Amino acid sequence: MIVVLLNVYLVILFCLVRFRIVPFNLFWKISPILVLLLLLIGLFIPMNWGAPQGPALVVRNSVAIVPNVAGEVLDVPVQANTPLKAGDILFRIDPVPYQAKLDALQAQLKLSRLRLSEKTRLQTSSAGRGYDVEQAQAEVDQLQAQVTGAKWDLDKTVVRAPANGYVTNLALRAGARVANLPLSPVMAFIDTSETIIGVEIPQIDARYVEPGQPMEVTFKFEPGKVYSGKVESVIQAVATGQTQTSGTAVTSKPIQTLPFVVRVRLDDTEFANRLPAGSTGDAAIFTEHVSAAHVIRRVLLRQIAITNYINPF
Repeated sequence: MIVVLLNVYLVILFCLVRFRIVPFNLFWKISPILVLLLLLIGLFIPMNWGAPQGPALVVRNSVAIVPNVAGEVLDVPVQANTPLKAGDILFRIDPVPYQAKLDALQAQLKLSRLRLSEKTRLQTSSAGRGYDVEQAQAEVDQLQAQVTGAKWDLDKTVVRAPANGYVTNLALRAGARVANLPLSPVMAFIDTSETIIGVEIPQIDARYVEPGQPMEVTFKFEPGKVYSGKVESVIQAVATGQTQTSGTAVTSKPIQTLPFVVRVRLDDTEFANRLPAGSTGDAAIFTEHVSAAHVIRRVLLRQIAITNYINPF
């Protein structure tokens, strides 16, 4: 863009000299260098923090599906990359062992309640002890709690979608045995109920970025188009600034200047919801500073949108 503006100035200068409007003296000969310095120092360098630009990435939350109970998989009715709603069945585990356990506990509970009723009648007629009634009541309460847990286990043999989304890279099949181990997920569920768009801004350019500021973004997924939105937040931490509890002394390591991540939200929510996870692009944020550079940044962003037709990277 700076080359384009400089060439425009050269054309205007040529016309002024050609028609003898200005003399072609030393000042006008070196004026292109002065204009170049003026554009560079007065406009294009400040544009980096007045209207910072950076790569954008679409991220979606991934939920590792781990069943709450172990057993043999009977059925996997879902298909990979097919939209699902919260509560849809992902797969079913053989319920027979859990149903048998529940039936046994319910039978014991029925007997315990009968004994409690008998001991209560004996106490009422002064033929029984209060201790026996209290012990029988405790047994009933204990069995009732076990029945509640058994019902929960039986209900968890049907694994359901935790939110709106889809299952990706589905390899689970009927006949497989699954376990309720946190480190052994059986499928990855992509949550589409929320679209997260992050923009990386160099630290030197992020000083004036604040929530609520307007922004524009173009995606390679939709070349030639520019979408507007607003800044939601500036994430206040990066990996290099994070410390973890340990029993060792401070260990020095190379310091890296990582870009800050700015979370943005598009005005076109329908388009944002159908953006695939991993979609990349370029975004520009327009702060309250160096307003004269905003037009140039918008033009540059639209040039990138057009080149997305032929640029795969």
